Amino acid sequence: MYQPGILGRRSSFWKPWMVALIITAVLLVLAIIIGLLVNFLAYDQKIHYYQASFQIPSMRYNSDLSVEQSKLSTDLKQKLNNEIDKIFRRSSLKHHYIKSHVASFRSSNDGLKADILIKFQFPSYNADTMKRQADNILHKKIQASNSFLKGDASLPYLREMNRAQAEHILNSSCGLGMEYPPTARIADGITADRAAWPWQTSLQMDNIHLCGASLISSQWLVTSAHCFDNYKNPKLWTVSFGTTLNRPLKKRKVQSIIVHENYAAHKHDDDIAVVKLATPVLFSEDLRRVCLPDASFEVLPKSKVFVTGWGALKANGPFPNSLQEVEIEIISNDVCNQVNVYGGAVSSGMICAGFLTGKLDACEGDSGGPLVIARDRSIWYLIGIVSWGIDCGKENKPGIYTRVTHYRDWIKSKTNI
Repeated sequence: MYQPGILGRRSSFWKPWMVALIITAVLLVLAIIIGLLVNFLAYDQKIHYYQASFQIPSMRYNSDLSVEQSKLSTDLKQKLNNEIDKIFRRSSLKHHYIKSHVASFRSSNDGLKADILIKFQFPSYNADTMKRQADNILHKKIQASNSFLKGDASLPYLREMNRAQAEHILNSSCGLGMEYPPTARIADGITADRAAWPWQTSLQMDNIHLCGASLISSQWLVTSAHCFDNYKNPKLWTVSFGTTLNRPLKKRKVQSIIVHENYAAHKHDDDIAVVKLATPVLFSEDLRRVCLPDASFEVLPKSKVFVTGWGALKANGPFPNSLQEVEIEIISNDVCNQVNVYGGAVSSGMICAGFLTGKLDACEGDSGGPLVIARDRSIWYLIGIVSWGIDCGKENKPGIYTRVTHYRDWIKSKTNI
């Protein structure tokens, strides 16, 4: 007679060590899958740029809106950027929205029109969905009765832009450079931070740095006239961008050189020239233009200013590969014209800057480079151009710079800037 089986006596096919091994393998596979997914989601995040246009019915176009850094333009841009920030930072896209930037203002039949660039970051595979979502968010918020912005509800608000053109627009405002400048000295070879002075350029012949210059638009530079005392042919010159000379960010050929009509090599007056690039540059975080001051722009003695360049680190000293910076201060022309300083040689078209005690100064090779001052929101203005001086960092012999405000109308007459 068959005996009934005893519960639990049948031997198991899965040994404990086999179960542990399988569980470990499954966990390992899951970990790899999760890791790959996280990596994909984290590193597939791409920057996307969109342009949008809005009506502002409550306002009419004012010519002050075309004046860069005017209070009206600055305040309205801030108001618009705050509005776009508020819309997206309170939306489902708050983790993907980066920033907005007012590109321009235009006159419109329905009032004022503003063109705004909006920057997002999200995975490429989801770009179309994200764009539709962003567009819907804008439609919903802009059509609300409490918004001062208006748009055409029948059309998509967002139009995609390529990265290079978008970055050009984002970085097109003048004077965007170092926000909190540290104290440094050219004489001691302190290197400027990357993108701290993105308007600084190097004027070169045969890849050899001869002078500095400042970018004032996508195609124009301003520099010293004496840089061209010996070589006036624009075909001989190239312009190097970036903070290092032997590994430049980019280079451009020169189309034309315009030296001030009254400049003469045997004197220091009217030491100013403008240079036109053969092809324009696209602005980026590393390549921007400096602001030009109005003719009425005033700089008081003792004001802190910066001069930058690739000039000698000291008199008859070595030339650096990396851009150098030094913080100095404005000295009144009356002080600089004292007998023991420059004895009346500093004219109204010049600025004196440095220290009567010496040491901190521009030097040979810095000619043509910028002397800048920061105003509200750390916007940098070009107030001087390295022109002349006696020795480098010598006591009672501070640097002398071409006064940009004195030649503001001349610059505009040649460049329309």
